[in-house]
Amino acid sequence: MKIVGWPPKGRRAVIITSLLAISILGVFVLDSWLVTCGFDSCPRPHDIQTYKPDEGGRIVDRNGIVMGRLETVRRVNVPLSFVPVFVRQAFIATEDRRFYKHNGVDLKGFARALSSNLHAGHTVQGFSTITMQVARNTFAYRRYKARSLPQKLIELRISRLLEKSLTKDQILELYFNAIYMGNGVYGVEAASRDLFGKSVNRVNITEAAMLAALPKGPSVYTPRRNPKRAIARRNLVLGLMANEKYLSPERVPGLKAQQLRIARHEWHPVDPNDSYALDAVRAIADSVLKNSNNDIVDITVYTTLDARAQVAADRAVRRRASAIQSEAYRRGVIQGAMIAIDPRNGDLRALTGGRVYERGNFNRALAAHRQPGSAFKPFVYAAAMEAGYTPASEVDDDPVDVIQPRADGRGRGAVWSPKNYNSEYNGRITFRRALIKSANAATVRVSQVVGLPRIISRAHTNGIVSAIPALPSIALGAIEVTPIELVTAYAPFANGGFKVRPRLVRRIEASDGQVVWTSDNTPLERVMDPRDSYQVTSMLQSVVNYGTGRPVRDNGVKGLVAGKTGTTNNGTDVWFVGYTPTVIAAFWFGFDNPAPIAPSASGGVLASPAWAEWYTSSWREMPAPNAWSPPPGMSMRVIDAQTGFLATEYCPIRQQEYFRSGTEPSTPCPVHGPDYQDDNGDSSQSQNWPDQRSWEKDIGKKISKALGKIFRF
Repeated sequence: MKIVGWPPKGRRAVIITSLLAISILGVFVLDSWLVTCGFDSCPRPHDIQTYKPDEGGRIVDRNGIVMGRLETVRRVNVPLSFVPVFVRQAFIATEDRRFYKHNGVDLKGFARALSSNLHAGHTVQGFSTITMQVARNTFAYRRYKARSLPQKLIELRISRLLEKSLTKDQILELYFNAIYMGNGVYGVEAASRDLFGKSVNRVNITEAAMLAALPKGPSVYTPRRNPKRAIARRNLVLGLMANEKYLSPERVPGLKAQQLRIARHEWHPVDPNDSYALDAVRAIADSVLKNSNNDIVDITVYTTLDARAQVAADRAVRRRASAIQSEAYRRGVIQGAMIAIDPRNGDLRALTGGRVYERGNFNRALAAHRQPGSAFKPFVYAAAMEAGYTPASEVDDDPVDVIQPRADGRGRGAVWSPKNYNSEYNGRITFRRALIKSANAATVRVSQVVGLPRIISRAHTNGIVSAIPALPSIALGAIEVTPIELVTAYAPFANGGFKVRPRLVRRIEASDGQVVWTSDNTPLERVMDPRDSYQVTSMLQSVVNYGTGRPVRDNGVKGLVAGKTGTTNNGTDVWFVGYTPTVIAAFWFGFDNPAPIAPSASGGVLASPAWAEWYTSSWREMPAPNAWSPPPGMSMRVIDAQTGFLATEYCPIRQQEYFRSGTEPSTPCPVHGPDYQDDNGDSSQSQNWPDQRSWEKDIGKKISKALGKIFRF
């Protein structure tokens, strides 16, 4: 473009000034770009000094114990002192012979490489120092396209920062742990295990030379794929070591003649404690970090798990499933699942999703929908407590027929006649004794009086999220729930009436300690009257002390424990859900494709021993001294354990029972008198049931008449 009216000298001055200004601006921008490491912030001295090459991220338990890795990274970090001197010499002779003389950038090496490349007309020699390789594999990793000018400039800049922040030996240690050695292996320790089947501190000189031969072309010189090239490269390294006087020239021919012995099997890190629980943690971490800039291998995930409890849970499921397998009368693999949470806050303490762990397998503890059987009955009795009944209320435990509604909702359907286990019935019994004996007929009668909508509401309010059909059979657990739903819904029984939200991960931190994500601290919601919660727990303590859950005591469990067994039709599923003030744990066993396990299979016989083994071997958190004490608004009465009336001196079995104020029984026992004899012909001799520190309340004595109007019996 011609500038009209400007003399030639004026135009030249403007052009020169403009070019000079552009050049100054370009230098300024380039300098700013370098100083800020590409406008992306440079690592701080603290970041450099505390950096460790990742080994796959860490998963830690609630006590800070490392439980496993987020990803499998074939790397083992070792200190420089672990690497023999001749291994160090082999790498220095091959990769950067002036390593201890330059300041991160070897200008002589750069000039030598530039001359060789210009003479050849293409790149035949590089000039990367060990420091630059450390920069490339750590803080400058993949910032720009490999071998591009911007990438090289960033490597140069970070190399200078490394030299300022670390000693030469520290840089060399970082190099030995960060460098890629081929076959998916990082660092000299992992490479030594992979190639030679031993640690780097046990290699000989020829093996050291083979390790030093790899960084130039890990895939080209790997001895498993290209043994001839590998040996040639190894021998070159031996010659370079002699040139640098690390080896005497006389030794080199003999060393070159040695055969290269490679391990038969590749090395892969094996974590014997990997588990379904860690898979669940990884899934959460992946979900949380999918839109984050943080690399998953650089983070630490702080979980709610308890490492001791987790190991014991995996062992208990594995051992008990194997024992049940020996009793099963059909082919197929008996599976198991276990989940434990803290009832005070919902934190998961242990999680086992199957008998044998394989990464990525189906997690039964979280996703398997199975019928809970009698383990659902506590929700029936919880609804009854809410409706005004007490543990001392009476119900008939005799054969019962229930007319079911038709599927289309029009009129009456088929008659359902549930039976007790082994067809044994108990006559008129209290609610407490009905739950102790897991009496089906009595429980169905209670459910019909209380009402199915109230029971469904109670189960959902407590934490069951699966659909519950309004059918009479739900009273006996003919619904499908997951183990995590069941333990969550039991929490209000254990904690005084509060609903919890299960939590597995507390927070996620980046390598520099920055919190990337933290879980919400959701306040607990009260969903049960604490008096109802206390009464249900009291009855479930009796189940463990005197009923179907008694094997827990027989296997050595002491202290405050409540729980319920569960067995579905034909022994297809067996459960035990047990809890203390500090933990709730559920064990389930069965076939993946539902089928009967064995004749007379039951949760008390098959599942509860697993709970006892897990609890006695791993759980050490004791309850508070006042745990499960009667809440305000309750009063104690001594009642006849069989009838629920106030005990007299003639009652053979007496017990303490706590009632809501206003529901206490007022009538003395009319059954036992001075002439009473039991079924064996023995006269009445008063006994006291042991005080469990938890007994409950009463109901009017007309339940039998109400039930008679509903059922045919």
